[in-house]
Amino acid sequence: MIPVKNSAEIIKMRAACEVAATVLYKVTQLVEPGVNTYDLDQAGKRFIQELGATSACYNYRNGSKVYPGYICISVNEEVVHGIGSMKRTIKNGDVVSLDVVIRLDGFIGDNAKTIIVGEAPEDVQLLVEETRKSLEFAIGFAKPGGRVGDISNAVQTYIESRGLAIVRDFVGHGVGRSMHEEPQIPNYGRKGKGEKLKPGMTLAIEPMVNLGTPSVRVLSDGWTAVTLDSNPSAHFEHTVLISEDGPEILTLPKK
Repeated sequence: MIPVKNSAEIIKMRAACEVAATVLYKVTQLVEPGVNTYDLDQAGKRFIQELGATSACYNYRNGSKVYPGYICISVNEEVVHGIGSMKRTIKNGDVVSLDVVIRLDGFIGDNAKTIIVGEAPEDVQLLVEETRKSLEFAIGFAKPGGRVGDISNAVQTYIESRGLAIVRDFVGHGVGRSMHEEPQIPNYGRKGKGEKLKPGMTLAIEPMVNLGTPSVRVLSDGWTAVTLDSNPSAHFEHTVLISEDGPEILTLPKK
């Protein structure tokens, strides 16, 4: 059963998503050569607390594994769930993905973006730009009467036409009172398939795209997923409300 939010719940979702977007924007402004990822994580913690929210990532459990960071920071070949570390210093040319998930008044705001620090090769620039555009394209299919497969197929069609590889090990998802609600939203699939989309549903749509092989593996920390061929990866995400009038992006920062 896919949760459908009522008007009061949607108001709370808007507030949570605004905080998540603001934190992501603020942390993004701090990414530069010489900064270590632990300090970025601690900045994320501070911004979240200043806005009256809590991190939904910190102490998140997956079986026996507990996530130790406040935001996810994935660099270069790291696809998702990277953990801030004093040993990882940002360098010119790095590809940095930031994923911020917060809880406010019982509801979740979830968003992510990838940035290039300084200069990078043309193929890396293409990876990041086209991943961002694939999210924009897919959001257009998050409308009443459509199907989850319409969103999935939109990402796949866009990305594969650019010669890039879709990560299949991780997917988008519903979001609301919990970080992960129904439905699962793969970044590949067939149009007209999957659950029907209805007003009041809130979805975290998040293309994860690799420059080389789509295959990934998880490091010994139990969290950080990296590309199997060590090529860079990109990740963009918005929380989207399906309204009567179509998709509404809830995670747009008010700078």
